[in-house]
Amino acid sequence: MTRVLVVAGTASGVGKTSITLGLLAALRRRGLVVQAFKVGPDFIDTGLHALASGRASYNLDGWMCGRDAVLATVARHAADADVAIVEGVMGCFDGLDGTSEAGSTAEVARWLDAPVVLVVDARAQARSAAAVVFGFERFDPALTVGGVIVNRVAGEAHARMVKDAIGTACRAVPLGAIASDPQVWAMAERHLGLVTAVEGEVDDARLSRMVDAVERGVDLDRLLALAPSRRLAARPLSVRAPRATIGIARDRAFQFYYAENLDLLRAAGAELVDWSPVADDEPPDVDGFYFGGGYPELYAHRLADNAAVRKALRRLVLDDGRPVYAECGGLMYFAESLEDADGDVHEMVGLLPARVTLRPPRMSLGYVDVTLTAHTPLGPSGGVARGQEFHFSRLSPVPASVPRAYTVTAPAGAPRAEGYLVGSALMSYVHLHFASNPALAVGFVDACVAARR
Repeated sequence: MTRVLVVAGTASGVGKTSITLGLLAALRRRGLVVQAFKVGPDFIDTGLHALASGRASYNLDGWMCGRDAVLATVARHAADADVAIVEGVMGCFDGLDGTSEAGSTAEVARWLDAPVVLVVDARAQARSAAAVVFGFERFDPALTVGGVIVNRVAGEAHARMVKDAIGTACRAVPLGAIASDPQVWAMAERHLGLVTAVEGEVDDARLSRMVDAVERGVDLDRLLALAPSRRLAARPLSVRAPRATIGIARDRAFQFYYAENLDLLRAAGAELVDWSPVADDEPPDVDGFYFGGGYPELYAHRLADNAAVRKALRRLVLDDGRPVYAECGGLMYFAESLEDADGDVHEMVGLLPARVTLRPPRMSLGYVDVTLTAHTPLGPSGGVARGQEFHFSRLSPVPASVPRAYTVTAPAGAPRAEGYLVGSALMSYVHLHFASNPALAVGFVDACVAARR
């Protein structure tokens, strides 16, 4: 039996992630099995969730994957948990556009029939916080705003005033207040968001301080009582016997993967082998490679210095025909060179005849539809999928002689050609979510099996 709660915010930056981490670790300290999820396409928060919960965290993206896939993911991974905590994205009602709840936290909460715990930043308000909560309660009558956690209060008197106002004017239960304390809650950020889990920003000592603050400030029993225990009908993936090995680039430079993508590769018959393009002397002896996103620009000098790995990867693609799927950070690594934010240029694998630069920084962010227009390591022409782009780097013009395998279309945008094919490698800035089309995972494993023969 599992309780399901959604932690939502009134806006971005109100402290959803920090409070979610504190709640996950506090409930785990109680001896409960806690499963974390993240609404939307964020990779960094899911990595931090895993540190706090001790279990992989999964993305729930209504736009990329749809209702059935979201419900199946929660049932599959939370059925053996005591509590499922779903961290929202942006503000509770923010999503794909300004006229619907598509892609929003509210949409996922309604699909899950789960109460929302609303995080309110009270730094510059007191009784007015109740008006904010009142509005969120009534904006969508189908959504249950069950409780409120008031964040960044100045002290006990401030906390009491805000909680009293909410308790008097709103249906939602004031669950507690968290005091401002940079030593506990301040988390370093960079251009793609918070610093990642593997960099040690949230260590055991930091988590312990977060738990202490949550236990002092939040009534956990009252929070748990918001969500009745219910049985989740788990629908396990149908798993094929192992038939190919895939090297997963996983280190400080490459770490952005949807957990569901990796699960679907395993289900399709892949044995996944983690390795490090930064630290390892050579690539593993596997049938294919998957390079996710990350921060290759921060480790570009080390990637460049590891010339043996770069040379081996070129040979494996061009001479041996080993399939490679490289997205975002992976594309940057397979380009000719990478110019970092300081203007230093580093030699990369050199498979894609184009250069990557972070100067001047230019953000690309948004959801996209993708149609395969050629045979690729992910499957044949005609396949469709959904994904998202989020990067600050730019790619110099790619020669027209390099085949494009994608038609990429943003919502309300014009289609464009992308997805570069060089030998047996497919490179793109798009992070595809395989749950939007599980045939992609099967296609990649099939390609790895075929390359081994």
